[in-house]
Amino acid sequence: MSAEMISLEKTALLTVDLQNDFLHPEGAYGRAGQSAPEIAALPARIRPLAELMRQKGGWFVSTQFTLVPAKGGEPLISPHLKKMRPFLKKGDFAPASWGHSLVEELQPADLTVEKVAYSAFYMTRMEWVLRKCGIEKLIIGGIVTNGGVASTVRDAHVRDFDTTVLSDGSAAFTREIHETAIAALKPVCRVATIAEVTAEIAAA
Repeated sequence: MSAEMISLEKTALLTVDLQNDFLHPEGAYGRAGQSAPEIAALPARIRPLAELMRQKGGWFVSTQFTLVPAKGGEPLISPHLKKMRPFLKKGDFAPASWGHSLVEELQPADLTVEKVAYSAFYMTRMEWVLRKCGIEKLIIGGIVTNGGVASTVRDAHVRDFDTTVLSDGSAAFTREIHETAIAALKPVCRVATIAEVTAEIAAA
């Protein structure tokens, strides 16, 4: 993606799982002490790019992990997630809840898509929404690099979206895991920094 090639009305910044329940100290993960400095720093890093996208006529898409409530409001939690995150409980990541929402620092998103697994495309309306809005290029960041970000990038790739992953706009629970995941994505997308993408959009 270069300045000459950018068509901002067809470009979206897509963030993965930057929600209160993941990032806020009072959210589900914060209460359980499950965080990392690189993850906590993401909203402040991404905010200037999101604001620039709005100013220049691009799109900001937020995709948000969801625990679908079933009988009595008890969440449907995949067995592997239950094992990894036993602290998750009723009300966490529930649709329309505070914890489910995009962090305040990045609000508002132009489009919001709920997701139930790592990929923002798996069993969601993501592709339908992007096609309806004429979006062809995706700039992806969020958490975690080796989970939701990587899965979303790969699914965007196989759907022929022109995809860039933000190397410093994504994070994992350790730096080593993050860097390994970014290296593994190089065959399927462009890897760029927030500064590089910001300069290209500013010049477009």
